[in-house]
Amino acid sequence: MNIIGIIPARYASTRFPGKPLIDLGGKSMIERVYEQCKKADTLTDVIVATDDERIANHVLQFGGIVEMTSSQHQSGTDRCAEVIERYNGLCDAVINIQGDEPFINPSQINALAAAFHQPHTQLASMKKKLTSESDIQNPNVVKVITNHLGDAIYFSRSPIPYRRNPEAPIAYYKHIGIYGYRKDTLLEITQLPLGNLELAENLEQLRWVENGYRITLVETTIENIAIDSPDDLARVEKYLKTA
Repeated sequence: MNIIGIIPARYASTRFPGKPLIDLGGKSMIERVYEQCKKADTLTDVIVATDDERIANHVLQFGGIVEMTSSQHQSGTDRCAEVIERYNGLCDAVINIQGDEPFINPSQINALAAAFHQPHTQLASMKKKLTSESDIQNPNVVKVITNHLGDAIYFSRSPIPYRRNPEAPIAYYKHIGIYGYRKDTLLEITQLPLGNLELAENLEQLRWVENGYRITLVETTIENIAIDSPDDLARVEKYLKTA
């Protein structure tokens, strides 16, 4: 199976402009993400998809593969679709890796890729059990609930399900924003109109749920370190000293 890893990267981040090019222990963030992806033995190719020449030139300098994409895309999913539409090689599925997770574990990428060996898998993502009540209540931590088949029922910024019965044995799960798409599914979902659920919660994966697509959730126990704002840099620098 040919599975392509794509890392969407843009310079004009609202909270952290130039984030892909920040220095983390002598390497840029995008280079660290790229190196981790290359360690995943399930990926045929790894491609950085960007609309910025500064990022593109930097990727070429460290020997990576880069594709220029439109600056009009609303999401990384749209950027991935543009790359795949003109990809010359064979491609069965795509893994969309967040460009702000410089220490993503290759085993997570491999686990997500493995989901596509099941013929029913259209889309795949990851979840991790939540143990902190503050995270459960935090609207910036997206929660997900699944059915007995492991497919997503709903994603929300609110705690789901609502625990009316305190005796119910409920576990809460955080959604981890790494996505896998079967090629044809990727090209289909980027043509879907904005839905009311997505509009309400500002979560693009709800567009897919609302249109009846199956999203398989793979569970992980690994806690990823993402860089969303400059405030996260101190935590990352501390991690680099102990890694």
